[in-house]
Amino acid sequence: MKLFFTALGLALIFEGIPYFGFPEKMQIVLAEIQKMSPQSLRWLGFISIIVGLVLCYISLRTGLFS
Repeated sequence: MKLFFTALGLALIFEGIPYFGFPEKMQIVLAEIQKMSPQSLRWLGFISIIVGLVLCYISLRTGLFS
């Protein structure tokens, strides 16, 4: 559970940085995302999941990032 909450905390930190640092730009980016098709958003989410899983695997199995 400790690892889970650490990962969740880091995710929230990294998600919050653009909104804190560049709020006007984020409004523009979010408006552009609203224009994307659901299929494009689905693919973007899928690719993000795959990249995240690969990074977790590399980090935990190989110790490359330690």
